Parts: sequence; C-alpha cells; structure tokens
Amino acid sequence: MTTSSYCFSATRNPITHSNFLFLNSNLYLPKHRNHTAFTQEPKKDLIFNIPKSSFLFSSPKGSKIYHKSTQPFASLSESSQNKENVKQEEGELPGMAQAFNISSNTASAISVCIAVAALSLPIFMKTLAQGASLKIKLMSYATLLFGFFMAWNIGANDVANAMGTSVGSGALTLRQAVLTAAVLEFSGALLMGGHVTSTMQKGILVANVFQGKDSLLFAGLLSSLAAAGTWLQVASFYGWPVSTTHCIVGSMVGFGLAYGGPGAVFWSSLARVTSSWVISPILGAVASFIVYKCIRRFVYSAPNPGEAAAAAAPVAIFVGVTAITFAAFPLSNKLPIAVAQALGCGTLGAFLVNNIIRKQLGHLLAKSKLKSKATHQEPHEESAPKNIGFLSDIAGPTGTQLEIVYGVFADMQILSACFMSFAHGGNDVSNAIGPLAAALSILQGGATGGEIVIPLDVLAWGGFGIVAGLMMWGYRVIATIGKKITELTPTRGFAAEFAAASVVLFASKLGLPISATHTLVGAVMGVGFARGLNSVRAETVREIVTSWVVTIPVGALFAVVYTWILTKFIPLIF
Repeated sequence: MTTSSYCFSATRNPITHSNFLFLNSNLYLPKHRNHTAFTQEPKKDLIFNIPKSSFLFSSPKGSKIYHKSTQPFASLSESSQNKENVKQEEGELPGMAQAFNISSNTASAISVCIAVAALSLPIFMKTLAQGASLKIKLMSYATLLFGFFMAWNIGANDVANAMGTSVGSGALTLRQAVLTAAVLEFSGALLMGGHVTSTMQKGILVANVFQGKDSLLFAGLLSSLAAAGTWLQVASFYGWPVSTTHCIVGSMVGFGLAYGGPGAVFWSSLARVTSSWVISPILGAVASFIVYKCIRRFVYSAPNPGEAAAAAAPVAIFVGVTAITFAAFPLSNKLPIAVAQALGCGTLGAFLVNNIIRKQLGHLLAKSKLKSKATHQEPHEESAPKNIGFLSDIAGPTGTQLEIVYGVFADMQILSACFMSFAHGGNDVSNAIGPLAAALSILQGGATGGEIVIPLDVLAWGGFGIVAGLMMWGYRVIATIGKKITELTPTRGFAAEFAAASVVLFASKLGLPISATHTLVGAVMGVGFARGLNSVRAETVREIVTSWVVTIPVGALFAVVYTWILTKFIPLIF
C-alpha cells in the first residue's frame, strides 16, 4: 500500500495554522476569522505514515497536503486557487466557484441550467395540464414557481443540518457533501414526502375562518411561501441557520392576524413553536456534551483507543438503526413484528459497519496490537491516570491510534449524515410543497379546509428545488455549522450529529416542540462546551440566536406585505 509521511500536531486542544489535524485521508487546515481565543502552542510534532486508500472517501485533487520534505509555503504563488484561499482566510465569503473549486464559467453554467430548468419544467408537469383554462394554467405556473422559490431556500439553508458537521470535521469535502446530499435529499422528498398534509400548515391557522374566501386564502398561501423564502434567503446569505418550519409558521401567523384576526391563529401552537428556541438547543447541547464525554472517557482513555473505537462503532450503529427503524419507519403495525424487524435492521447495519471498519483499518489495528504487545505498555505516550472521572480532562490518542479513531468516527459520521439528509428531504419538503399543493387545489376547485395528498410530480418539483438551492448557496450555512461555531473533528462531529438526531427522533415521538436546526446548533455548541467555554465563538452564537428570535416576526411582516400586494392583483384574474 502506498504511503506518505506527513507532519501531525499531537496537541489535543484547538490548533494554530502551523499544525494540521488528520482525518480520513486528508489533512484539515482550519480557518478562522479570529484565532485569539483558539490558539495554543503545540506540545510536539509527530511523523507518521498515512495510507492513501484507507477510508471511504479519498482526498480530492484540489486538496492541499504538505509533505514533510516540502516547504509549507513554497507553492503559494503557483495557482490562483491559493490566492482564493488567502481571501477566505481573511474572512471573505466565498462564491459558488471558489466553494467547489471550479471555474467561474462552470459555476455560471450550472446556475443558468438550474434557472432554465426551473422556468421550463413546470410546463411539462401533469399538475399544470390539469388547468381548465389558460388563466388557471398561468396561475398554476406562477404557483409552482412560488413553491420552487421556497424549496430552493430550504436547500440553501436547512440541508446544513445533515452535512454541516461532516464538512466541518473533514469527514466529507464540500463537493462530496453536496453531491451526496443532492441525491439523498431528492430521493427522500420523492419517496417519503408523500404524506398527507392539511391546508393550514402545521395547525397554526383556524381553517374555518377562511371558508368561502378562496381568493384571499390563495393569496395568503402564496404570500407565506414568498415571505418564508425571502427570510430564508436573507439568512442563508449571511450564513445563519434558521428553522424553515418557523419561517412558514411566522408567515402564516402574519397572514392570519392581518386578514383573519386573533381568532384565526392557534396561539397554543405558536407558543409551542417559540418554546423550541429554548428547549431544542438545550437538549441538543446536553446530549452532545454527554456523547462526547463518553467518547473521551471510554475510547480515548482505553488501553487501545483504536480497538475501543472499532468495537464501539457497531454497537452505536446497532442502537441507532434499531431505534430509528422502530420509531420513524415501523415496518409493521404489529408491535412484536415491528420490534423484530427493527432489531434485524440494527443487526444488519452493525454487521456491515464492522466489516467495513475491519477491512479499511484492519492493518492499522493489527499494527497497534503488535506494537502494544512488543512494548508491553499502553499505546499512549503518557499512561492514563488510574482513576478517571466522567468530566476529567483526558489527553487524546496520538499517532496510529488517532488515525484509527478518526477513521472510525469519520465513517460513522458519513453514514449518519446520509441518513439525516434522506430524512430531511422527506420531512421538510412539506414546508414548501404543503402550501403549494393547497394553493393548486384551490385553483382546481378543491376544498380549502380538507386534507390534500401531494401529487408525485409536485414532490419531485420540491425535491429539485431543494437540490438546486443546496448546490448554489448551501455552502454558506454549511460553513457556519461546520466551522464558525467551534472547531470540529470526526469525534466531535459525530457526537454532535448523533446527539442531534437522537434528540429530534425521541422528542418528536414524545410530542415535544423541537426544531432540528436549533437542536443541531445546540449540539455543536455542547461539543464545544465539553472542551471549555472559550472553545465556542460567542459572536457567531449571538448572530444565530438573534436570527432565531426575529424569524417569526420578520416572516409575519413579509407575509402581510406580500398578501396586500397579491390581493390587489389576484382578484383581477382569479
């Protein structure tokens, strides 16, 4: 197997630009706007061999890895990409071309193709052909574009829930994350998004208030899509991760209050939504704090951390797959059969993950065992203390042991990110497609207060919108989740992602008001707090929390303005 020697920093704390953090087959060089609170001098440097074909994903051609025989800054003037990296280092927000390491012409071509597809595909949709007249068809065409606008912004902002930590830890490159999420988000939207949704999205508005007011309700639904999409676009531009559900809720509330009065709003539902601002991040932070401390306590302090990580991975996968299959995707209505099927899925997942890890990292595991037997001592540089508490500050593994630990958790994080991306496509597509389907139903003479089954082509349309937004602007919020809150490694990224997914799953089953976005942000913060209060960037957290607080009122304001505009024009053609 081909190997190369690289320099590696042994410090377990946040590192400077002169040190590298090994993960998968890449060396990750973190970038910050402000390094004051995160800089510490390294304890020492190690030299070790990195197998280039050990893990699921290999380093892209554009990755910059410094060989020990190469001067670190010798190639800074060799390409324009290096100059772009310097601009990123100075805090300049990258564009689509720079984010994906492609030419500006390629980025422009992708954007043009997406725009042409968005304008032309509705013409061929079966839903549009159902219009009885040219007027209805034109209105349906405009409605589909409103839905696409909302779906595009969901992709630009909310997909970071699934992929942000994986990119931040280096388990996936940005390009790999976007391509993977694009496939899974679209598949999830198409295969799982066909659940029945009510006209009054999320139970926020009282449907009876708008009986017999089809024109007004139609304007309100389109305004809600436009208002939520507008705020999501503003938030995505600045890299703020906000809840798409809260955007829709705020828009609905604004429309309901302005045109239906206080009696048109279910205030108890609104109270549950706003309470998630506190409940979600707290639960996420507590859960990720516990998960990360467990990793440090039971993996890092083990006599052989690499072997401990390899043994823990199948167990974690078994628990996760079993719980998710039983709670979210029950394969049978009969409890004994559902439990047996969930256990079978968990066992299969654990078996596959164990085989993958042993195949990819088996040579390193064997090497660490031989070294441990030869030296008759633990493979740490310093022996672990005899009495280790749960909150003890434990030094991390180094050398081959760290290579194994990061390899195991990077693979696990990729798997969890793929599942979250698939589930997100199935769940959150309804935030765009629910109001869209209701509006189309009104145009086609359907009931305004009943249940509406979303057509398959409309689901595909929503999935396409999510993928388009992810490709064009998704990198902005991914950067916030993955890099700007706290420094992430594969172990920290997995702790945050696993904790967030667990909290969202079980809280939803218990009926607690939970936001997946808020939970994940809290989980990332919890991992940072586990390393010390100074490990979390307070400025970034303040910006995010502020964006959460203003989401509902800003969405409401936009909805009122847009509804006023639409009510002036729709009656002329409705």
